[in-house]
Amino acid sequence: MRTRPLALTVLALATGALLAVTTVSLPAGAGAARERTAGKQPLAVGTGGAVTSADLDASRAGIDVLRHGGNAIDAAVATAGALGVTEPFVAGPGGGGFMVIYLAHQHRVVTIDGREKCPAKCTSTMFQDSSGRPMDFEHARRSGMAVGVPGMVATWADAVRQYGRHSFGADLQPAIGIAKRGFRVDRNFHQQEEASLADLQSFTSSRQLFLTPDGQPLPIGSVLHNPDLARTYQLLAERGPDFLYRGKLATDIARTVQHPPVSGQSEFPIEPGVMTRQDLADYTAPNRNPTHVRYRGLDVYGMAPPSSGGITVGEALNILSRWKLGSQPRARAMFEYLEASRLAFADRNAYIGDSDYVNVPQHGLLDPKYAATRSCLIGDHALSSPAPAGHPYQPYGGCGASSAAGVTDHEGRHTNHLVVVDRWGNVVSYTNTIEQIAGTGMTVPGRGFLLNNEMTDFDFAPPAQGAYDPNLPAGGKRPRSSMSPTIVLKNGAFDFAVGSPGGSTIITTVLQILLNHIDFRMSLPDALWAPRVSQRNASQSQAEQAFYDSALAKRLTDRYGEGFSLVTGAQQPLLSYIGDATGVQSLGGGRLQAVAEKVREGGGSALVVNP
Repeated sequence: MRTRPLALTVLALATGALLAVTTVSLPAGAGAARERTAGKQPLAVGTGGAVTSADLDASRAGIDVLRHGGNAIDAAVATAGALGVTEPFVAGPGGGGFMVIYLAHQHRVVTIDGREKCPAKCTSTMFQDSSGRPMDFEHARRSGMAVGVPGMVATWADAVRQYGRHSFGADLQPAIGIAKRGFRVDRNFHQQEEASLADLQSFTSSRQLFLTPDGQPLPIGSVLHNPDLARTYQLLAERGPDFLYRGKLATDIARTVQHPPVSGQSEFPIEPGVMTRQDLADYTAPNRNPTHVRYRGLDVYGMAPPSSGGITVGEALNILSRWKLGSQPRARAMFEYLEASRLAFADRNAYIGDSDYVNVPQHGLLDPKYAATRSCLIGDHALSSPAPAGHPYQPYGGCGASSAAGVTDHEGRHTNHLVVVDRWGNVVSYTNTIEQIAGTGMTVPGRGFLLNNEMTDFDFAPPAQGAYDPNLPAGGKRPRSSMSPTIVLKNGAFDFAVGSPGGSTIITTVLQILLNHIDFRMSLPDALWAPRVSQRNASQSQAEQAFYDSALAKRLTDRYGEGFSLVTGAQQPLLSYIGDATGVQSLGGGRLQAVAEKVREGGGSALVVNP
């Protein structure tokens, strides 16, 4: 159970109302809780290794591991574990993700698929009512049905076992320390609680851990301790991942899914799930071959299915390779970027799912010859959406398309991405999440972490009755993801790595950063901080305020017929941006440049071992 500052607890009990204070006086000894904003910086240059993430404590955890002889894999696990403490609404043992790793001594890129799996009893109609209509999304999300078998811990343990220098238990120690001593609630954390308040109030365990005694968000400046998570991490450190997949924690997770700890305050009936201990015991986090394309002489590596990120980014780059974007007027180049994204997303929706269950035409989708049949569709005016998918099977034929199919996108935008580089040149680009902010809203009682709602990433029903859909649920299947952890090599050596949260906007964020840096010659910081716009085969592209108001957007509308909608967070300020990306670049001679956000999501934390 979480402990609170005495003054905060007394005030909450006395008033029984929403606390309006923005700071609280901390009791003696509470100074052990680190200030999360002091020293937080978006850019760092130096040697010896680099870590960049959304949170200062998490980046510090990774740097500490690098300073004590761990490699990039060890530091990535330490950083991710710490994010499970300080960013519990987007990270933690109850989720999953994808890790892309560059092994410097082997000059090789490997990937680990830690995507959650649907329990064995899942069916293709699990998110449909008796008449075959898709369920209300919020109803589905706050349920045991939405929880996939978590892949996070298996990813961490397998990565360290195969490629780390330290032990799995040693890499969890920084996170254990943070959970014990606590951390101060900042504005970003408080906003996340406000945004997910109804979810957290729906479950007794979440209400007890994350909210005030009267069920309201913790005030900014208060200290959050999570001894339950500290004990969970300590038991994982001592007993290994089997504690979660075959031990007492497996029992606790399955029980929570089957019998959600409801508080009686939910606006929806909370349905139980079908996950069993056997589903957890059967989970594996397999190594998969990365996706790979050549672009402007660089080797771009990403994540293969069940993520759609590597293929969709790669296909768009292949489409864009037809033009010299850097020498074109910027409006023309951005028009081609938007249209390439539109076409690549049409193919994503039509063909990509879990390749263990469906035949994904990965070779065709990443073949430059196929890309030529898509790029020729881009003329002088925006295409109508939904644009039809192509035919990525040989022979590819001429410039044409097959059928259009719209897909409802439920992917949560609240994810996290971290990049780590060590002194030996190893690199980790790692995206992970529990899906929506706070996932299902369901905390495993006594264990200190939230459970994901990743199964709502499946399509609830086909786009049309009887239509082929590669992303319908099935027992053991992993839902399609957009996570796009990316590593770029130049002449066989590490150049830079990037990634971002943001649901399906992850793909366009990574693609836009790549174009900004490679084609438009922006520095990596400027490429990452530039205003974003995202086209995902929709009638309008979503744009951040700075892009929406720009002369460039007006030119795209007037000259090319592109339409834009404003990404706005009037109700949820956290949604006013498209992704909070992170990246690291090699500057040569052992020098590294680590980059995090300056403004988005409150800014990130970039650190190096030797500034």
